[in-house]
Amino acid sequence: MAATEELLGALHEAVASDLLKKIESGLATPAEISTAVKMLKDNGIEAIPTPDTKLGKMAQSLPDFNTEEEGLHARH
Repeated sequence: MAATEELLGALHEAVASDLLKKIESGLATPAEISTAVKMLKDNGIEAIPTPDTKLGKMAQSLPDFNTEEEGLHARH
């Protein structure tokens, strides 16, 4: 007998909830974080960095590797 859509939905919600709690607590293992990332990807969840979001602010804080000096290092 196949699982019902309702049961599968409840399982999906339970897994997502458990992963979120572990990640927010700071106790998630690398494997659990990887599982959460895969779950997001498998469900078509994406984050677009914009200046007013945490992801956007993080992206803005990263160094720019497209400078002329970096280009010179890449050739050697």
